[in-house]
Amino acid sequence: MAEPEEARRGAGRLLSRPRLQAVVLDLDGTLFDHRGASRAAVEDWVRASGVDPGPGLQDAWHDAEERHHRAWRDGLVDHDEHRRRRLREFLPLLDRPVGDDAVLDAQFHDEYLVRYRSHWRGFDDVEDALEAVTAAGLRVALLTNGVPEQQHAKLEALGLTGRVGPVLTAGELGRAKPRPEVFHAACAAVGADPARTLHVGDDHPVDVVGARAAGLRAVHLDRHAEGPTDEPERMTSLRELGAFLA
Repeated sequence: MAEPEEARRGAGRLLSRPRLQAVVLDLDGTLFDHRGASRAAVEDWVRASGVDPGPGLQDAWHDAEERHHRAWRDGLVDHDEHRRRRLREFLPLLDRPVGDDAVLDAQFHDEYLVRYRSHWRGFDDVEDALEAVTAAGLRVALLTNGVPEQQHAKLEALGLTGRVGPVLTAGELGRAKPRPEVFHAACAAVGADPARTLHVGDDHPVDVVGARAAGLRAVHLDRHAEGPTDEPERMTSLRELGAFLA
């Protein structure tokens, strides 16, 4: 029986690229359910403020978080200031005054972060992914756009400390994804050639486009089916990771 054309094309792609040496994993949205924890924390916080936590407030927090985190990632503000900017936008929506920097820092830690931490959870497909990487005999590292104290605390809460190889954070590196040198630092940490390293993450422009621009292979973890749907290296669960490790 003739081999299907699609199978022949797939085999050709595998033969045309070097065998993998390592996998670099993202943390938030990939191993750790940041979106779920953040939304639950905002709901708790808003209710404690005596306000109905409707979808508009959730979206407002999410939009502010994305925008100001990007400013930090791009080196335009420091980490504390990006948090303050979120509060300066959000507190008026709760009819609450905006205080000075010290007050904002205390509010973020005592009102939001304490609730955020109470909702920390890992995804239920993480173990499957780690087993697939181990079975393939690949080195592993974690690369995250966060600050070391919080990201290491998340790994500890998820029972992943010491299980994901070297952990590199943007806070320690002084640079963030999608800068090429950040991806190269992760490859160097596990002694792998970028062309033989697969980066796995949920943010397509940062984790996929950025990784490829740095010379790595990449697969998009599209948990929420947000696209782009024409991305050829795409999965909706880490349970599919094994198919990309050849």
